Amino acid sequence: MKTDRTDATTELDIKTVRLHAIGDLRPHHEPTPMAGEGEQMVHVKAVGICGSDLHWFSKGEIGDSSLKRPLVLGHEFAGETESGQRVAVDPAIPCGQCEFCRRGHPNLCLLLIFAGHGEQDGALREAMAWNQKCLFPIPDSFTYADGAMLEPLGVALHAVDLGKLRAGMTVGVFGCGPIGLLIVQLARLMGAATIVATDILPHRLEAAKSFGASRAIFAAGKQSDGEILAATGGRGIDVAFEAAGEQGAVDNALSAVLPGGKVILAGIPESDNTSFSASTARRKGLTIKLVRRMKHTYPRAIELVARGLVDVRSLVTHRFPLDQVSEAFRTAARREGLKIIVEP
Repeated sequence: MKTDRTDATTELDIKTVRLHAIGDLRPHHEPTPMAGEGEQMVHVKAVGICGSDLHWFSKGEIGDSSLKRPLVLGHEFAGETESGQRVAVDPAIPCGQCEFCRRGHPNLCLLLIFAGHGEQDGALREAMAWNQKCLFPIPDSFTYADGAMLEPLGVALHAVDLGKLRAGMTVGVFGCGPIGLLIVQLARLMGAATIVATDILPHRLEAAKSFGASRAIFAAGKQSDGEILAATGGRGIDVAFEAAGEQGAVDNALSAVLPGGKVILAGIPESDNTSFSASTARRKGLTIKLVRRMKHTYPRAIELVARGLVDVRSLVTHRFPLDQVSEAFRTAARREGLKIIVEP
């Protein structure tokens, strides 16, 4: 599935953008890839910039993976097949044969291929070949940007699945980027009685309130603990979702959650380290779970958006053409707006 790179231009060339080094995105003209067995060609129409893409852009690495060659980023995307079918694309291709795939956990596959990560090029290009099992038709009512937003919605769905929400619960969302805001919507949809959201950016707090948060609180470290507790009537939070990738958000989540509660860590920390107070977690008897992408969520995500139960369209605040992708990434890195979409 990897493609050879060249700068020679032919009639069959496609425009591609590769990350060569930290902050160094360069355009290329490359041969149009060919679909192999079990693959279809996808003409890419919309690509979302994710927090993990920003890790690559600003650090040249994410977790224990580092940039070893010019890489095409992009894993939140939608497009059109050669036959004209409009599709959202699951960026993860599991092997289907390993122990974890057989157990129903393809997101934990040891041989997983993931678009825009490691050795596998992603979607910041005009066309690509991808596994046909990962292509999900979208309704005509969807924009391509709506289709791209199904990937972060899938991550939010998986996080909420891990949290095992029930009607009447008190929920905390610590970090109100796109995934956090989608968790707010899902928690409201599942009947949460109180939803407390925190962030350090005023426009994200306003968005959280518009999507159903009962209270939106400026995250000010330990100073905000009392305000979070007061927002729950002094009771505390049943399930806390950390979606900021910041240590302060983890600390607030553990402080706010009730004894016997759950803390779901969805954020990706910049330093590849997350810590928590062992005494706090132990004395409260907390369950701490980490979100590894998603699994089996696209059909559900499509249904939720198609029925108007989850709003992904309002999260898209900026659009850029492919030849302005560097500015798109700089805008996202400045945390302007909510979701930045690149349209090849």
